[in-house]
Amino acid sequence: IDKYGADGVRMGMMLAAPAGNDILFDDALCEQGRNFCSKIWNAFRLIKGWTVDDNIQASDAAKLAVHWFESKQNEVAAEVADLFSKYRLSEALMAVYKLFWDEFSSWYLEMIKPAYGQGIDRTTYSATLCFLDNLLHLLHPFMPFITEEIYSVLVPEEESLMMSEWPQFHAEWDFPAEENVMEHVKEITRGIRNMRAEMNVPNNRKTKVYVVCEDTEICDGISTLENSIMPLMMAEKI
Repeated sequence: IDKYGADGVRMGMMLAAPAGNDILFDDALCEQGRNFCSKIWNAFRLIKGWTVDDNIQASDAAKLAVHWFESKQNEVAAEVADLFSKYRLSEALMAVYKLFWDEFSSWYLEMIKPAYGQGIDRTTYSATLCFLDNLLHLLHPFMPFITEEIYSVLVPEEESLMMSEWPQFHAEWDFPAEENVMEHVKEITRGIRNMRAEMNVPNNRKTKVYVVCEDTEICDGISTLENSIMPLMMAEKI
């Protein structure tokens, strides 16, 4: 605990203990837990560092990103509830871990974060705070200390995260079109990153990206997200 933190050790123990198997303890899993704590804290600091500008309206790209993550969050919350009912706690933790690390931090925050020195619109910011609140609830059974600390800053009027209501997720919060667009964007981005790595193209060298597709919905979605995903693809133009 002195080395990796209490939450880091808790996560390491959970990752080492899939249902029905012996615990094969490994310090590397606690290190993974500690790194995840850092990821959570850095995401929180990033969001709290943004300035809301009421003169800015939410862009179409931000709206698409919000709908996509709302749908993704709802999907994972239903999966976690099912895993809890089956006492598959290690798998539930991994589902929330991937939602926070991959979808929330690596994709959603990168797509909606404002340019340096600029503000963010209130609608997108409020949605992002709501998403972070929901993620803290989903993570709290596994990582109670860091989630309680962040929650006390995020919602100071509440007595405690552990005493708060479990968030309600609804089936109608489902945006399949946005999910479809985002899955294509992620696939394209990974392909570009892999190709650049294979050809040893430095990250500071921007390239033009040509996307050819027959699906109008996908084309429109990529066009909508163009400015948001260019940095992720290390592109100067799409």
